[in-house]
Amino acid sequence: MSDSTVLVLGSDPPPKLDRLTGRARVRFTDEASLASRLPSADVLLVWDFTSDAVRRAWPEHGPRPRWVHTASAGVDRVLGPALIADDTVVTNARGIYEQPIAEYVAGLVIAMAKDFHGSWELQRQRRWQHRETLRLAGTRAVVVGSGPIGRAIGNTLKALGVAVELVGRRERTADPEFGRVHPTEALHGLLGPADWVICAAPLTGTTRGLFGRVEFARMKPTARFVNVGRGPLVVEEDLVAALRGWRIAAAALDVFEREPLPADSPLWDVPHLIVSPHMSGDTQGWRTALAEQFQDNFDRWAAGQPL
Repeated sequence: MSDSTVLVLGSDPPPKLDRLTGRARVRFTDEASLASRLPSADVLLVWDFTSDAVRRAWPEHGPRPRWVHTASAGVDRVLGPALIADDTVVTNARGIYEQPIAEYVAGLVIAMAKDFHGSWELQRQRRWQHRETLRLAGTRAVVVGSGPIGRAIGNTLKALGVAVELVGRRERTADPEFGRVHPTEALHGLLGPADWVICAAPLTGTTRGLFGRVEFARMKPTARFVNVGRGPLVVEEDLVAALRGWRIAAAALDVFEREPLPADSPLWDVPHLIVSPHMSGDTQGWRTALAEQFQDNFDRWAAGQPL
């Protein structure tokens, strides 16, 4: 398919697609030009996975790409009604982010359990203050999201001696890794005993606002909450109220309703809240891995093989 056109949305920095040289025409576009350029493309690579432009620009009729690949784990920013109704193949970056995000979550859990923030602050004050910290082994975690990322998080926490309950969209009673996957309807009953609540769910119409006032009220005062899924999964003002009112002990957010997080957001100053800029899956060399994954898939596409 040397006459194929690969349209790339986003170029900062541009993906290294050297293996496509002589095999496909690679063209770059921004959001403003996307709609006009989609009809001439065979493949769309959504390199800027923070963009919502595909949902707005996807044509309902006429020529359009037959394959869309997004360089992200989630596809919620890509899938609009027109693309969902289409027979275009959509693929994501499965396999790139799972373990890095699991390591990030494990790092947050360890940091909160061992009060690293307190140690750094006391060091800054030159104070020698002995403290007792939490032993992770034997604590309980609820991981919401039974896809590859949630499973990697669960397995990593299990390696630290944490008992993990996995929550997915539907119940599975013979899961080979976790024994049982609880349905979303069982979430409220699982929150009470949990020491750690980790949100790694996809953003859908039913998961938007999944964690709000009711859910935080069901957690015990010593519970910690982490969100590495999508920002709108959490009602942020309810989390702020729970932290300020000491209804939960601490939280960490890597994703937000608005990104970048505005400088005047109250989240910056909430006590016992760790804020990070949507970086949990971004390790050194991650862009190279994303480009290699796309090119591997292009080889399959060009050969007429399943993606």
